[in-house]
Amino acid sequence: MAVPFRRTSKTKKRMRRTHLVKTARTVLSCPNCGEPIQAHRACTKCGFYKGKNVLNKEDETPVVKEEKEVKEAKKTTAKKASTKKTTAAKETK
Repeated sequence: MAVPFRRTSKTKKRMRRTHLVKTARTVLSCPNCGEPIQAHRACTKCGFYKGKNVLNKEDETPVVKEEKEVKEAKKTTAKKASTKKTTAAKETK
């Protein structure tokens, strides 16, 4: 077994350990609800990340609800238009 020839001084030991310092995590506030969150993480309270509701929490803002309603309305109108085209094509045959 290898044994050091000389004792390591306090200075040498401390210089070796200078990079082992722990740093505090960065804490930001959620732009939607103001809850403190870590950077690049979804908010655990409201479920938002980068302005979108990614966790589908029940407590949604009215703006997001309106956006969902608009998207659903577009989907239904697109479905109606596609069914009209298919029925018109069937009738011509």
